[in-house]
Amino acid sequence: MALFTTSIPTNLTSLTEDGDKTNIHNCSYESVNWTYTLVPVYVMSISVLGIALNIFVLMVFILHKKPCTVAEIYLTNLAAADLVLVSFLPFWAVSAWNKHKWIFGRALCKMVNVGILMNVYCSIYFLVLVSIDRYLALVHPLSHETMRRPKFAKIGCVLVWILGFLLSIPKLINRELAPDGNVTKCIENDTNMYLVNELMISVFAFFIPILIITFSTLKILKTLTSRFWIDGNLKQTDHKATILVLAVLLAFLICWVPFHLLKIPALLSHVGILTGCSSKTILYICGQIFTYLGFFNSVLNPILYVIVGKNFQKKFKEVFGQWDQKRTSTISFNSASTKLSRSIKSQIPLT
Repeated sequence: MALFTTSIPTNLTSLTEDGDKTNIHNCSYESVNWTYTLVPVYVMSISVLGIALNIFVLMVFILHKKPCTVAEIYLTNLAAADLVLVSFLPFWAVSAWNKHKWIFGRALCKMVNVGILMNVYCSIYFLVLVSIDRYLALVHPLSHETMRRPKFAKIGCVLVWILGFLLSIPKLINRELAPDGNVTKCIENDTNMYLVNELMISVFAFFIPILIITFSTLKILKTLTSRFWIDGNLKQTDHKATILVLAVLLAFLICWVPFHLLKIPALLSHVGILTGCSSKTILYICGQIFTYLGFFNSVLNPILYVIVGKNFQKKFKEVFGQWDQKRTSTISFNSASTKLSRSIKSQIPLT
């Protein structure tokens, strides 16, 4: 089913759902029927993995005794955004399996699409906050220290959630159930609103945040390089946190940049510049691949926490140690109680 498009065979859409109504009878798309078989299996797989891994990350951050650092507050909210996103994907899998027939009603038609788009916005802006935090911590460690407090981090996260919802309102308005032949589909209702939404996504979910992240990352790398050559070493905690942040940022760029770049030829197709069947088919196939590559980022993030995040590994061991210690204490207490009970019973004279 479609999320960002309505009348062109591209990002997050299907030719049988939101396909070009003027050319659909002149073009054959039989070669892309794999989107009704392989895509649902893939979507369901990343949904299950994403739910399990992001719940695991949230449990470690929440159950750890020590309060989260500023960077960890942002990463916790990023995991929450990823969890919400992958939790909505099973609806997509079922819809794709049914050749984009929507069986879940009007409310879920709007809710699923708004929820996914909202968390696409939130994910990128949590990464913006993370990159700004690393920038302040490494490039301006003293002059902006008061800004790097958990209180301000929590306020920033609340504002990001609100911003994500506000930017998703056009999708809430424009998504409707519509008949297509003998089936009902969840599609975009207004072409003009579609163009507004596409422009908003390109500007607010890509160009602006990418500029901020690129600036912060270049300054961070420059500072790390200069400190390494001057001092020969780096502060261990900053180094660990920064490596994880850079890994998460790189994963985001690899997963989402192709999706956003594809919007350029997609819009050309929408305005009638790219009209050939081959170009539409290529756009559709690339849209499918790049879209679900982007969604895979929600699975990749928690894996990076485990592999690259040294502080996260330490927190996990401490949380696991707490559980193991409580379990051992409980077993020891029960064993001692059993022994004491047996001892008392053995001393009571039989009558």
